[in-house]
Amino acid sequence: MATEIELKLQLTPQAARQLPSHPLLAGIKPQRQHLLNTYYDTPTLELHDRRVALRFRKKGWQWLLTLKSAEPASGGLALRSEWETPAHPDQFDFSHVDNPELQVFLDNAVPQLQPIFTTDFRRTIWHVPFGESLIEMAVDRGNVEGNGRKTPICEIELELLDGRIADIFGLTRKLQDTLDLRPAIASKAERGYALFANAPETPFRAKTAALAAGMTPTEAFRTITLGCLEHFQRNERGLIASKDPEYVHQARVALRRLRSAIKLFAPVLPGDFVAAYGQTWQTLASALGDARNWDVFITETLPPILAAFPKHRDARRLQQEGTRRARMARQAVTHMVALPEYPRLIVEFTAAVYALSDLLPQNLEDFAREQIKARARKARRLAERHRELEPAERHRMRICFKKLRYAVEFFAPLLPAKPLKRYLPELTRLQDELGLINDHVTAQALLDEALQGRPSGPIHGWVAGRHALLVSELPEALNTWLGKKGPWK
Repeated sequence: MATEIELKLQLTPQAARQLPSHPLLAGIKPQRQHLLNTYYDTPTLELHDRRVALRFRKKGWQWLLTLKSAEPASGGLALRSEWETPAHPDQFDFSHVDNPELQVFLDNAVPQLQPIFTTDFRRTIWHVPFGESLIEMAVDRGNVEGNGRKTPICEIELELLDGRIADIFGLTRKLQDTLDLRPAIASKAERGYALFANAPETPFRAKTAALAAGMTPTEAFRTITLGCLEHFQRNERGLIASKDPEYVHQARVALRRLRSAIKLFAPVLPGDFVAAYGQTWQTLASALGDARNWDVFITETLPPILAAFPKHRDARRLQQEGTRRARMARQAVTHMVALPEYPRLIVEFTAAVYALSDLLPQNLEDFAREQIKARARKARRLAERHRELEPAERHRMRICFKKLRYAVEFFAPLLPAKPLKRYLPELTRLQDELGLINDHVTAQALLDEALQGRPSGPIHGWVAGRHALLVSELPEALNTWLGKKGPWK
């Protein structure tokens, strides 16, 4: 078995034409190949469910049988296990797979294996010395075809043949100085499965980080943070191409989780890393926050106002102005993601995360318990005083509960399952109620902005009344949470 360390980048056809004349490739003779691949799976896609890709590849006159583990990718970087051997088409022999459990699974699947999709592309390869490493740069241009549909391939794959992961990122940054290159999150196999399934693209939600007790805090941070980055990147296309507000919501949640993870792990991270990346995402996060606020106003706050005041002039004005502001806020996000600084930030941040090393030896479970307890204490102190809290303190309490929830979710694999199952829904419910209260506080500000400061007594009164009702219902949720025993105890 080999471990493949690969960075995938999307590029435009124009950039693909410019690349061969790049100074980094001067004097390096390229190799050219035509690669035809057929991917196989069972009718119920059992291999795909196990994040395994199986293909036959025709490379010149030779046929190869390749098996890859499809590990999650972030910042375009993927670390995959790979098994490859010469083969004959449609003759499956997995004796070269040195993972006994996987080999048994594949042998049992053989009678059901069938072609699912194909990739057909021409590859140009350069072996590039960079830094202390030798890196294979492959430009692929062609198509993925499945279930009667096609999607184009135009991408670079940078594979580390020998040396340091850091040099892959260094080479990428050098290329980005003159070429439009963007980290790609979806593999060719993933795109092929999407064609086969003919399923509509949907917003991507956060997944539980694959933490293990034997990890160090820095390793856990790397896993969590790259998961947050994947969460954001998988919603990137929807931010640009879809009007579904859930893409904005999920992208905003991804950056909130990412920034929360940096603060959570700050005690074990280098100070310069925390200082640099604790604020780097702020501009994009603020733009997403503005877009999300207007989306919530239009889709959740405004409909009951329109129902309550169907003929009120200001209600109609709110709808028109709110829709306009929501569209402008979404365009601002789309513009920021399209800027060349955005893909550079993705690459730089991913490189910085991979470069982190442990500053101090510390048990991950002890660290997790300490961090969750510290956040729970802050939230509890405010919750116990909830009846006397001013709006600013209630807002601070909401932030405390949000940080606590993220910490619990991040460290969930390390916590006892049964207590966690009882605790997390109550924490989620409480944060949702605090979020609704905050939405109505935000709505009052957006009302003033949309109406340009003109008073609208009935509508302002209606929003204020809803806010007061939500605040009056909050003690029940707070008391329920205060009575729950944390799963970290």
